[in-house]
Amino acid sequence: MDVHAFLTYALYFFTAAAVFVPLFRRLGLGAVLGYLAAGAAIGPWGLRLVTDYASTLHFAEIGVVLLLFVIGLELRPARLWQLRHSIFGVGGAQVLGTGSVLAALGWALGLEPPAAVLAGLGLSLSSTAFALQLLAERRQLTSAHGRLAFAVLLFQDLAAIPLLALIPLVGVAGLTADHALDWRRLLAALAGLAALAAFRRWLLGPLFRIVAAAGVQEVFTATALLVVVALALALDAIGLSMALGAFLAGVLLADSEYRHELEADIEPFKGLLLGLFFMGVGMAADFGLLQRQPLLVAGLVLGLVAVKLALLFAVARLAGRPAHTALGLALVLSQGGEFAFVLFGLGAAAGLMEPAVRDLLVLVVTLSMVTTPLLLAAGERLGARRPAAGPARDFDRDLPQENQVIVAGLGRFGQLVSRVATLRGIGVTALEANPEQVDFLRRFGAKIHYGDASRTELLRAAGAANARVLVLAIDDPETSVRTAEAVQRHFPHLTILARARNRQHAYRLLELGIQDVVRETFHSSLHLAERLLARLGMEHAAARDFVQRFAERDEAILRAQQAHFRDEKELIAFTRQQAQELESLFEADRQET
Repeated sequence: MDVHAFLTYALYFFTAAAVFVPLFRRLGLGAVLGYLAAGAAIGPWGLRLVTDYASTLHFAEIGVVLLLFVIGLELRPARLWQLRHSIFGVGGAQVLGTGSVLAALGWALGLEPPAAVLAGLGLSLSSTAFALQLLAERRQLTSAHGRLAFAVLLFQDLAAIPLLALIPLVGVAGLTADHALDWRRLLAALAGLAALAAFRRWLLGPLFRIVAAAGVQEVFTATALLVVVALALALDAIGLSMALGAFLAGVLLADSEYRHELEADIEPFKGLLLGLFFMGVGMAADFGLLQRQPLLVAGLVLGLVAVKLALLFAVARLAGRPAHTALGLALVLSQGGEFAFVLFGLGAAAGLMEPAVRDLLVLVVTLSMVTTPLLLAAGERLGARRPAAGPARDFDRDLPQENQVIVAGLGRFGQLVSRVATLRGIGVTALEANPEQVDFLRRFGAKIHYGDASRTELLRAAGAANARVLVLAIDDPETSVRTAEAVQRHFPHLTILARARNRQHAYRLLELGIQDVVRETFHSSLHLAERLLARLGMEHAAARDFVQRFAERDEAILRAQQAHFRDEKELIAFTRQQAQELESLFEADRQET
């Protein structure tokens, strides 16, 4: 392909993405569906501007490779242990249960057993990118069903890894003449994994330290891409998949001091190439099948969604989750996932699945994604609609550089902190992401600047490189945690004093290693409780001492609970135990007095 043809194709892709993705986001259908529609529009079943979708998919699979690398970066052993019951319990039951039911249905419909098993397991997986984006758009990532959905998706991502690795080994290409596994390839794969672990221990860390010491950001980014691509190709050469190599590279770097920087550097490439991958899938979807066999395709789509809805709801209920949590989980994970595209493609290449079956299932998964936003919209209450966003505007650029304190979030909490510091003569740079709040406070003479404090360039413009303290008073927990991560990654010298809306928010901030976390209603509630005891006849000094002891004990319990907060059952059991101990402690005090 010459340069002119390449640029022409790039023009088609960029134009289609620029038109369809914002449109679908505005319609509430998500960016993934926008990419799929963009691919379909310029592909063989649309305007026929791009017909060589196979080459596009082959190149865009790098996006899947980078996605698995980022997933691997998130899988620290400690986090896996905290979520073990939700991940391996609910997630494992969902994949095995849904996969078994769908495999049995596939076999009953005439598929060969290997194809039926591959189809069942592939269709049991949901779309990580799609589901998490829908939850983020609705601000439901920290809800009960949002946390459970994350755990289930995490297990699904883990389950996809051995499937990706096993398909080349058990397919036609991985069998010997007597139809037995080629053990030499398997041993080579195990040796390759051992070499990968040794590479991480003795070479990878020093390599990144040397590159980071050079202080050239683009070289660090190039080195990160080099490591991912090199490890992916190395595992591909020994018979495993490139996706598995990228995933293992991420896991090996999950505890590295460069994890956040790697994720930030890889993210733009992952997003761009993953979008290209979805566009390739949209081009590859055989919409001729929908024209020739509309009833079959519609029946398979509705059947897939119905089976996943029923089984997801049942698994969550059997795990003891409330009905509304189980329903929320079922609605958001009822679609097929992007890993199914990769699995079915590998399965067809390995001879486990007929190309016609692959094309049909790819179309079914693609169309199942369309149903999820519609189901979520139907399941939402009228009062749950989000208010319309205000007009977009860039952050204020005229920021002072000399102040020692940055206050992120100037609501009722941040305003009080900022006023006290200012009256003491301490220079404060106040940042607020709500433009209406900025305009309102400016009318009263407040020195406040508009901008999202989670953006690195805003923090740098606000003088974070020279400041000493960041007061994190942002109301939204997701934005608050994201800002804390950005500060720790790019401005580690800053001391963070954080406000938490509730215990769950406090747990997440403590998980990041932030020690100064204040719950916004904690001290005011204790002050009122002290007055209550005094009104009921308790001496003021005794009431103050009682409340102080309670506060110290509750803070200790909060920090102990942080280790269990991602596992609801363990958290409940631990909380009940601590409550009994606290009651016994104060009961002993009452008996002594």
